[in-house]
Amino acid sequence: MGIGTPGIILLVILALLLFGPNKLPELGRAVGRTFREFKNGARDIMEDSAPQKSESKKIDNSQNELENKRLPE
Repeated sequence: MGIGTPGIILLVILALLLFGPNKLPELGRAVGRTFREFKNGARDIMEDSAPQKSESKKIDNSQNELENKRLPE
């Protein structure tokens, strides 16, 4: 159910008619930069959330160790 070859050809012809051959490379670069920035931002968010998860596990483990080390009453 994706876009086939005829659909891609139609989109290219439509883009040429709307923007002209001189503006099309600039538009492509802008779209590429936008996707690259989005991907980098998503990667940064994923990397930021990973250390928080591991730190919370470390805190849970240290609390469990402290509870296990208590002297019996």
